[in-house]
Amino acid sequence: MSKKDIIICRCNEVTLEEIEALIDQGVTDIEMIKRILRVGMGPCQGRTCMPMIISILARKTGRKPDEIKLPATRTPVRPVPVGILVGEIDEE
Repeated sequence: MSKKDIIICRCNEVTLEEIEALIDQGVTDIEMIKRILRVGMGPCQGRTCMPMIISILARKTGRKPDEIKLPATRTPVRPVPVGILVGEIDEE
């Protein structure tokens, strides 16, 4: 099995090869990895992939996993009808 076949972020289908290539290009900040590859932005919100990504980043950069701070979490947003925002529709 090659690195392009190993999926690290299942929600967004990001492979080990993609993550390592980005790190090899000099992107060693987990926030930037998240923004560029959209890892941790799927339905699991990084609960599945973030520990693996931290491990990969630690291995590739020589840092300890506990030295790598988790990326900021943001609550998923859902669409809201405009009428609710302007008070024309009841929220219920």
